[in-house]
Amino acid sequence: MSAQQAPIDRDNLPTDQFDWGMIKWLVTPGAPEGSALTLGEVVLLPGKGHDRHNHPDAEEILYVLSGQGQQMVDDGEPFDVRAGDVIYIPTGIFHSTTNTGWETMRLIALYNPGGAEGSLRGLPDYRQVPAGTPPTF
Repeated sequence: MSAQQAPIDRDNLPTDQFDWGMIKWLVTPGAPEGSALTLGEVVLLPGKGHDRHNHPDAEEILYVLSGQGQQMVDDGEPFDVRAGDVIYIPTGIFHSTTNTGWETMRLIALYNPGGAEGSLRGLPDYRQVPAGTPPTF
């Protein structure tokens, strides 16, 4: 199996941490080589969420892996989401996600084209946890 065909080793990737949770970016533009989109696993802490924001240059797809929460899209009324739900967010549309359950909420986030994750590094509560180091809250 060539390096391009090998699975991505999550343990060799840093974790982006925030007051509301954390994100492990599994694919970003150029990593692995040739990729043009972004794919990451998001963990929202109970009662926390990613506040209203948008991605001016990318559409987003959220896939709920576990937990339950509320999703707002285009400044509409928030609606309930749970494991198995898919949310499509068009380019530039404001949205937010909040964990309303007692356990962590896990999602897969995909940006097309990739790169929107770079704006998160400018948030005041951003911290990067090195690969192989567990996040602490």
